[in-house]
Amino acid sequence: MSALTFATATGLPLLVGWSVHALRLTRRIEAARRDPLSGLWTRDAFEERARKSLSQGRQRAVLVLDLNWFKQINDTRGHAAGDAVIRATGMRLGAWAAEHHGVAGRLGGDEFAAVTDVCGEAHTVTENLSAKLLDLTRSLEQPVPYPGGDIDVHVSIGVARHGCAPADLSSLLRLADEQMYRIKREGGGFSIAPRQEQTPALPTVHGRRYGRPGTSAREVA
Repeated sequence: MSALTFATATGLPLLVGWSVHALRLTRRIEAARRDPLSGLWTRDAFEERARKSLSQGRQRAVLVLDLNWFKQINDTRGHAAGDAVIRATGMRLGAWAAEHHGVAGRLGGDEFAAVTDVCGEAHTVTENLSAKLLDLTRSLEQPVPYPGGDIDVHVSIGVARHGCAPADLSSLLRLADEQMYRIKREGGGFSIAPRQEQTPALPTVHGRRYGRPGTSAREVA
C-alpha cells in the first residue's frame, strides 16, 4: 500500500476537513473583531494589538483622532453621508498605519486611534513624527466623494509618544485624547503632547474628561 493510499484510508480526508473548518473559523473570528463600517479593528482588538506593539521596546506614538463637525454632516447630508466619511476615514487611516508599521482602530462613533513607529535620532524624532502626522492629516482631510457633492472632512489628532509618558496604553491614550481636545478647541490639526510631567491631566466631571460634551469649566471643582 502506498503512503498516499494509506493516508487516505486512515483518515486524511477527515484531517483536511478539520483544517479547512479551523481556517474558516479563524477568519470568521477575525472578521468579527473588525468594525464593519470602517474596516478597522474594534476597540478591544485594537487595544490588544496596541499593547503588543508597545511591548516591543521600540519608540512608538499613540494617536487619538476625532472628526470635526461630524454631527453637522449627519444633520445636513444624512447618516449615509456620515457613514461614507467613516468608511473613507477607516480606509485612509488603515493604509497610513500599515505604511508606518502601525495598527489602527475605531474606538466608536467618529473617534479613532492608532499606534505607529517613531523613527530618527533624539533631535529629529519630533520633526519626523510631525512630517508623518502632516501626511496623515492631508490624507484624512481629502474631500470624500458623495452623490450630490463631495463632503469636506476636518480632523483633530492628539499624540503621546512612548518614552515621553508611561508605556501603559491607557495612560498614553488618555494623554493623546486630552491633547486632541486641546487642538480641537483651536480648530483642528494635530498636536504632540510634551513630556507628561509638563502636561497636567485635564480634570474630569462625573468620570468624563473635561472638554467632553456636557462638561464646562464651571462644572469642574
